[in-house]
Amino acid sequence: MPAIMRLAAGSAKQAAARQAVISGNVANADTPGFRALDLAPFSPDDDFGLRRTHPGHFAGREGRTEAFELRDVAADPNGNTVDLEDQVLRGIDAARQHDRALTVYRSALGMMRAGLGRS
Repeated sequence: MPAIMRLAAGSAKQAAARQAVISGNVANADTPGFRALDLAPFSPDDDFGLRRTHPGHFAGREGRTEAFELRDVAADPNGNTVDLEDQVLRGIDAARQHDRALTVYRSALGMMRAGLGRS
């Protein structure tokens, strides 16, 4: 698979994972003591850098992205930190990231087809 398509696929996977984290936050918006989570933005280094595929290996990082707790969010009296407006905006951002990845993927596929003389 060409590098541009791997990059688009990695970005789409990260956007889908982020949507799953955000939907978990929304589902627990009324759960006492629940702390809102998010994922770090997509980085091309995630797909093209060194990876540690076995715990015994020294170089690289783990092959998956971990969710982190949002720290700069005010808590409700019950200890919940989910702000629904903020989660909607984060969801929109993740949807845009996914759409952008699909556009790059489709464009790369179109260029490959054009190179083969197909449309």
